[in-house]
Amino acid sequence: MTLTEKRLPTFVNAEELKSDPLLHRFTLVCDRESYSPPFFKRMKAQRVACLTYHKYPGENWPEEEFLPYAVTLSSGEQTQLNLAERGHCLSNGLWVREIRKLSQKGHQTSIIGTDYRSEMIPLAVAMFARWSQENFFKYCREYFGLDKLVDYCIEPVSESVKVVNPEYRRLDSQIRSSQGKLNRLLARFATLTLDAPIEPDKVEPFLQKKTICQEEIEAFQVQIKTLKEKRKQTPHYLKVKDLPEEEQFQQLSTKSKHFIDTIKMIAYRAETAMANLLRETLSRPDEVRSLLRAIYSSEADLIPDHEQGKINGEITSFGQSKL
Repeated sequence: MTLTEKRLPTFVNAEELKSDPLLHRFTLVCDRESYSPPFFKRMKAQRVACLTYHKYPGENWPEEEFLPYAVTLSSGEQTQLNLAERGHCLSNGLWVREIRKLSQKGHQTSIIGTDYRSEMIPLAVAMFARWSQENFFKYCREYFGLDKLVDYCIEPVSESVKVVNPEYRRLDSQIRSSQGKLNRLLARFATLTLDAPIEPDKVEPFLQKKTICQEEIEAFQVQIKTLKEKRKQTPHYLKVKDLPEEEQFQQLSTKSKHFIDTIKMIAYRAETAMANLLRETLSRPDEVRSLLRAIYSSEADLIPDHEQGKINGEITSFGQSKL
């Protein structure tokens, strides 16, 4: 089956949003770790659609529901995907679209989204195209130093930015620590059994151990309850300007980094263009980027030709190859 494919909608204006309650401003495509029904609901209220993998897909759907669709991937490659779609209600009552892809081995990949207007194929392609973005950042981090610091300058954080309240974080950490200790005490309490004969000299030490363990459990339960009540009364987030003076901080400057990262991305696009040209002539096209990196790191004599408006050069380590 072939459908007319449409791109995912880009930014829309206020009039369109007002006239169509199911329309959204843009689509946020993210990994499975972002799966959160409350987050999806908050984004939907702000007219932002979410698209991600289903963290709890449940049982497989009957294979009869899947139909083959001819699709064009983000790379331009033509392929066929076996897709099916249903409506799905999340734990918080939010209805989403669930799209599944059936692999040749019978595995079903589940995608959920709050984009109610786009066709099924563009949504599936957008989700699976996320891998190309991950590969891009992985490659740029490894070979273009995308994560490296450009300088050590710092700048103030905007006062309106909200951050986690340090006091809330400390209380939450104490609760987690106390809860872990309580769980270990409960496990130890459950293992305290009297295997010896029921005699006064055996029973009394056993009861003492149980009593001491029970008292420790009750103490931790009271402590956790108190901490939770205190955490409940503590704001989760604060604006930077409202932080205590000793908790205020600055951030690394981003101006230079954004500029350098832009240059790096331009360099990556230039490398990609050259790779696409060389890939057609190499017997092992998967090694084209390795070849280009070797050329870049080689010594060369560059001679500008002002009349022709070009640069002539020779790479000495590649047998005087002309550029």
